[in-house]
Amino acid sequence: MGRPTVFVRLTGCPQRCVWCDTEYAFQGGERYELTDILAQVASYGAQYVTVTGGEPLAQPECIDLLAALADTGYRVSLETGGAMDIAPVDPRVSIVMDLKAPGSGEMHNNRLENIPLLAAKDQVKFVLADRKDYDWARMQLDQHNLTRRVDDVLFSPVFGQLEPTQLAGWILEDRLPVRFQMQLHKLLWQDARGR
Repeated sequence: MGRPTVFVRLTGCPQRCVWCDTEYAFQGGERYELTDILAQVASYGAQYVTVTGGEPLAQPECIDLLAALADTGYRVSLETGGAMDIAPVDPRVSIVMDLKAPGSGEMHNNRLENIPLLAAKDQVKFVLADRKDYDWARMQLDQHNLTRRVDDVLFSPVFGQLEPTQLAGWILEDRLPVRFQMQLHKLLWQDARGR
């Protein structure tokens, strides 16, 4: 967070989190050739590229896109909802994988088989709607030894639903070794598309 990054948003998502803030990415979009995507990414002059969605792994060409971006020399991350297999992802790509808390309505789709595939360079993210979600996320930290498995574990409040100061207070009170995260684009540009 805070580094100039190009976001490549792919259309489509098999999940329907109740608090989803990118429903516009469920359908529509435009088709691009891989060379056109690489040219557009290059036009921004950033070192970092994040491939996101919807659910980017729902697109079969996503794996090739990630490898092509890494081949070009970018520092590439993949934001995935955690319901699809991450095994085919290029090992140069940093994975930011959600574990869906109960409040999302999608907890049943967590693909726990992905957890052993995560490496130190990766991150696990929890988007939390309330105290029940927070307590569930704390259990997952211990159950899967997440803070030792990955570089960062991120706790983020559902925008407009859980007060950021409340979540920060719980983290401090419990002395959790996690990173508090907010959606910076919403603070800076009020969630305007293309920002």
